[in-house]
Amino acid sequence: MKPVLWAQFMKDKRNPLLLLLLMAGSILATLLFTGGVHSPTTVAIFSEEENASSIEKKWEQLLNGDDAFQFIIVDPEQAREDIRAGQLDVAVKLMETDYKLIAAGELPSVAIVQQHVDKVFQREAYGTAISAEDGSSREEFERYLKDAPFQVEVQGIDREETIEYNMTTQLLFAFTFLVSMFIAGFKVNNVMYDKISGVWNRMILSPISKTSMYSSYLLYSFLITMFQICVVLIVFKYGLNYEVGDQLGLVVLIAAFFTFSMISVAMLITGFVKTPEQFLAIYPSLIPIMPLISGAYMMPGTITNPVLLFIADLFPLTHAMDAIMAVIFYNAGLQDVGMSLLVMVLIGIVALGLGINLMERRSQ
Repeated sequence: MKPVLWAQFMKDKRNPLLLLLLMAGSILATLLFTGGVHSPTTVAIFSEEENASSIEKKWEQLLNGDDAFQFIIVDPEQAREDIRAGQLDVAVKLMETDYKLIAAGELPSVAIVQQHVDKVFQREAYGTAISAEDGSSREEFERYLKDAPFQVEVQGIDREETIEYNMTTQLLFAFTFLVSMFIAGFKVNNVMYDKISGVWNRMILSPISKTSMYSSYLLYSFLITMFQICVVLIVFKYGLNYEVGDQLGLVVLIAAFFTFSMISVAMLITGFVKTPEQFLAIYPSLIPIMPLISGAYMMPGTITNPVLLFIADLFPLTHAMDAIMAVIFYNAGLQDVGMSLLVMVLIGIVALGLGINLMERRSQ
């Protein structure tokens, strides 16, 4: 068993480019579709009024009350030039009691900035009007808001606090698992390569049993796929400060169950094809469909078609994503995600058994 594992490792050691590119691709795809490293969105603000300096300083302090945005004062011409060049999505032109947004197009970020700026301006207008009416100061108004006669409390159905769902985290795992499925399939396909090239037949003549040979290929596929997942998670959690929860060990355990299940699915597909080239034609075409059907790129509840939901449940990605999102956002424990783990094990056992059986029948 060890010689087979070592032989597979030496193949990747001599030519690690594909593995490195896939790992880098999962990181870059996440950064591309989630807006990059987590940091406040920078928004340019400027004023062209006579008392521009005082207006800019006033609204800069008020607008920077949200950690999600960083409003910076810039030169008006520079702001417009950056918008035209595509370096900024939006800039805010300030007036004493009003504002205008300058943007190159209707981007999602423009609507988010407008919502925040509008809320700040409305709050300031209410405060000014109330202070002018009863002669109170702004400090008194702020204290009144903090201790208003009517308080609204938001509470979740099952827990004290409400959960803020982070789509960025979901996309992180969606792209990481997408790449891991490719890696698992390409490594499992080495069984077919060695069968066609005759290496498999020469190993059969050695003391190694068929069980050990299959186990070696599957174990190496599992280890190299888990290596990719762990490296990506470590980079995003400790390097890029993405939210991956406080139970990283349980997340890795779920990823291990998912990896085993996907390796088994890849073995099942290998059992249906006759050559490695046929596998490379079918497998890469099938894998990108799984996240779409499973809704890995969409908010939960987006897909409601019962047929698509049934098909999604046949693949391990759906159960892995459900389990990991429950762990990260709802602080679920091992017992809470046990059913998802059992389903992935069941899918893996059935697919692995059928795949090996089909390959053995064809080789006889």
